[in-house]
Amino acid sequence: MSESSQKLEQEFLEYVKKISAFEEALSLVYWDLRTGAPEKGATQRSEVIGTLSGEIFKMKVSEEMAAFIAGLWLEKDGLSDVTRRSLEECKKEYDLNKKIPAAEYEAYTKLVAQAENVWTTARATNDYALFEPYLEKIIASKRQFVEYWGYQENPYDTLLDQYEPGMTVAILDDVFAKLRESILVLRQRVEAAKYQPDPTLLHKRVTKAHQKEFSMRILAKMGFDFEAGRLDDTVHPFATGLNIGDVRITTRYDEDNFKMAVFGIIHEGGHAIYEQNISPKLVGTPLANGASMGIHESQSLFYEIILGSSFAFWQSNYKDFQEITAPAFDGVSVEEFYRAVNISESSLIRIEADTLTYPLHIMIRYELEKAIMNGEIGVADLRDAWNDKYEAYLGVRPENDADGILQDIHWSGGDFGYFPSYALGYMYAAQLFATMSKEIPNVSEILASDDYTVIREWLTKNVHQFGMLKKPLAILQDTTGEGLNPDYLIQLLNDRYDFIYKLNEA
Repeated sequence: MSESSQKLEQEFLEYVKKISAFEEALSLVYWDLRTGAPEKGATQRSEVIGTLSGEIFKMKVSEEMAAFIAGLWLEKDGLSDVTRRSLEECKKEYDLNKKIPAAEYEAYTKLVAQAENVWTTARATNDYALFEPYLEKIIASKRQFVEYWGYQENPYDTLLDQYEPGMTVAILDDVFAKLRESILVLRQRVEAAKYQPDPTLLHKRVTKAHQKEFSMRILAKMGFDFEAGRLDDTVHPFATGLNIGDVRITTRYDEDNFKMAVFGIIHEGGHAIYEQNISPKLVGTPLANGASMGIHESQSLFYEIILGSSFAFWQSNYKDFQEITAPAFDGVSVEEFYRAVNISESSLIRIEADTLTYPLHIMIRYELEKAIMNGEIGVADLRDAWNDKYEAYLGVRPENDADGILQDIHWSGGDFGYFPSYALGYMYAAQLFATMSKEIPNVSEILASDDYTVIREWLTKNVHQFGMLKKPLAILQDTTGEGLNPDYLIQLLNDRYDFIYKLNEA
């Protein structure tokens, strides 16, 4: 590279580092808004969010960014891997955002900031009508953005690609159909099983303090770095990475449902461990994030479901749980407890769903989003459509909005195209675990131990360290030797529920 090109490369890296600093500040403001900011300050906070978002947007579509792309693109093969991939990500975002008028984008960011606050109130009061006008504006904006961006086969493809590069409606329709059929067959076997776990074991009251004490111990075993993260309360659990040295997770406690917080913290902890172990060389670039939402979910679901919902995990941790919650589970065997916490039943709440029915919750949201973006359903009919699909897929119908259409925060943030990532992450996690089990033959023994370091190190070696340096399908291909294959998840679910419901016993 010429001396002038090297100088331009350095200027580009300094520029994206500045953008990264603004984004970290914005993330901190969002975190504060969602974890207890005074209600009366929400309006002004929305203005601040809109202003910061607008400035970041302008930087990403500025003349300076255009000059960097134009000056470095033809020489990108001679750039370092970090600079080249950073340039590719900046160009992709530039090409998308340049098509949206800056004033329109800033107005949109203010809208979603306000909408999240309204959603919180609407959810608490079971009032979809309160949130509906905001959702209508958000959907209208998203549809307009898709028109700006363009699409080939389906308008929803453009939104999917932003969360999971390369993903399309055609692929999801095919994969989801196969997964759905297998789940429904297994559910029939489970429902007809002679042995049924005792559900009353789940009704024992566990205090918030005891749930937190146990969960903090599990986070430590998982490898969560408490010097690089923290745990807080919120309405809707989430994880946010300010930087690799400050990754925050949140949860919601229910003393009559210990599963929600315990497994929710394990889930968010998986997200955090991913970001805490991204290579330091990526800090200050667009690459210091998860490769995709699906890969990110593969890490949270790996810890929550592959690890935290395995019998081996509870063989190791149940004694601690019994001691902390005593005398609630005195006299309850680990087998009885494990089978109870893994009962499969129709439910209304996605984040409380069991590991077998969880993908069905995602498919409902996917189908509704796809219909919304294709203009097949309007906002006024969305609540009824939601309720109808729950009745059709899971045999239950929401009696209120909080347990129905208002249960998720995603739409208030405009995150259409995000939900499929959860099911994709589930499939990725099962596929990664299958490979891990071949490379670490005693993985079950490690799950039953008090030290999961080997597991965390394997995930860091194959997934975490790369951030966005490698694309999602490249991570899957390089690690497992094949593309997305739902058969691994189907096999995992069959093996697990054979044990839980004693399906193969006479």
